[in-house]
Amino acid sequence: MKLYTYFRSSAAYRVRIALNLKDIAHEMSAVNLLKSEQTGEEYTNKNSQGLLPALETEQGVLGQSLAILEWLEETYTDTPLLPNDPWQKAQVRNFCYAIACDIHPIDNLRVLKYLSNELNVNDEQKNTWYRHWVIEGFKKIETMLNGDKFCFGDKPTLADACLVPQVFNALRFKVDMSQFPKIEAVYNHCNTHKAFIDAAPENQFDAT
Repeated sequence: MKLYTYFRSSAAYRVRIALNLKDIAHEMSAVNLLKSEQTGEEYTNKNSQGLLPALETEQGVLGQSLAILEWLEETYTDTPLLPNDPWQKAQVRNFCYAIACDIHPIDNLRVLKYLSNELNVNDEQKNTWYRHWVIEGFKKIETMLNGDKFCFGDKPTLADACLVPQVFNALRFKVDMSQFPKIEAVYNHCNTHKAFIDAAPENQFDAT
């Protein structure tokens, strides 16, 4: 199994966390987003969407992080990252989608590059855009959390795998996390866990 990744891709970061939590053996191949390697023929022949991450398996290639997380959950069942109860499971998924579908898409690299390159938005305006939408999203998901250590309960779930990368990026853009004490507490606790530490951008082989 091979994960195509970039150290600061939050979507790839989600998958790295899940692979580590489930202790799944895998290799990683770097695709440099800043050099647009994700749009090159070599990569798009594997993942026609031209986005990260992609997970190459014996059955083929998956190219959406949430689809990858769900496939890992259904295939590697020894360490579940979703609760058994259907309602609780839906709450975790609801949280994941709030991040991956509502917050992340309007703040990812290709959007920020479009703002700079096509709309001539300066760095200050671009960073204001980023912080505005992250803060609006965090206001909503702050109210969803009910765990003492992790997002939901005392064990990590897919929700934590989605939250930690988004907070990492928020901190990069100087979002004041003190206004989100539940999110901040979960983020700090997760980053005492080896699976999260090993998945962190600064610990990746392609970190620059």
